[in-house]
Amino acid sequence: MTRNRRPSKSKAHNPFKAITGQDKVVDFAKPARQELRIIAGHWRGRKVPFTAVAGLRPTSDRVRETVFNWLAPTLPGACCLDLFAGTGALGLEALSRDASVVDMVELSQVAMQQLRNNLALLPMQENQVAKVHNMSCFDWLRQAHKTYDIVFLDPPFALSLMDDVLALLQEGQLLRQGSLIYIEQPTPLASLSLPEHWHLHRQKKAGQVHYGVLRVEA
Repeated sequence: MTRNRRPSKSKAHNPFKAITGQDKVVDFAKPARQELRIIAGHWRGRKVPFTAVAGLRPTSDRVRETVFNWLAPTLPGACCLDLFAGTGALGLEALSRDASVVDMVELSQVAMQQLRNNLALLPMQENQVAKVHNMSCFDWLRQAHKTYDIVFLDPPFALSLMDDVLALLQEGQLLRQGSLIYIEQPTPLASLSLPEHWHLHRQKKAGQVHYGVLRVEA
């Protein structure tokens, strides 16, 4: 006679394991850590961490390589402004390629602290100065008292800030003749409202991203 087997107790459902394949509880509220690779210059190939907070979108390697090839003649000794610093992809690449001054402006305190940590670990040249400022782009533009050779503008796409930022750059007299402005946005650069004597110097598209360089002629 066959013995009746007692039904086995089913294991309690673990939703975290179903999603992650792990038994331990994962804190989904904690920002994930990712890495950014510096393409060329003194820090070529170095990887630095960044925290993936909402809206943070590093400029891709492909786009950075193209843009910094465009900027190469101007970068050595340049004074740069990275107005929406985020991961530091643009500001750190500029420093790696011999920019002398880079001001990084970042509103997120989490991203700002990671930028400062990364700068503390990267060996800069004696003549280089880099600072991270925890404030809004508009506050910085209204209080800055210097002129820049190169400005990097890669704001959160959803906020549509570009025209206002360009107007404040002109009003604040933060640019000189020959200054270059890198722009990255989801719409064609031809749609921008440019101040007089500014013109679109270079432009390309990668996927859904339009990017290019403006030149200030006067």
